[in-house]
Amino acid sequence: MSGEPTINELEKRIAVVRQNIAGLVEQAAAFSGAGDEARAADRIAEQEQELARLIALRDARLAK
Repeated sequence: MSGEPTINELEKRIAVVRQNIAGLVEQAAAFSGAGDEARAADRIAEQEQELARLIALRDARLAK
């Protein structure tokens, strides 16, 4: 075994990250302070980057 995640594992991780983004967006809507909004935006950006990475990895694995 190569230690690389399976397509199924990637799909699950993608779903979790999408849920994380949705939750962060909901939290950001409830924040009132600029500092809170900036932190929320940073966390959303991090999750979006992770989502893009996982999708690219999945797509590359599917293309094989």
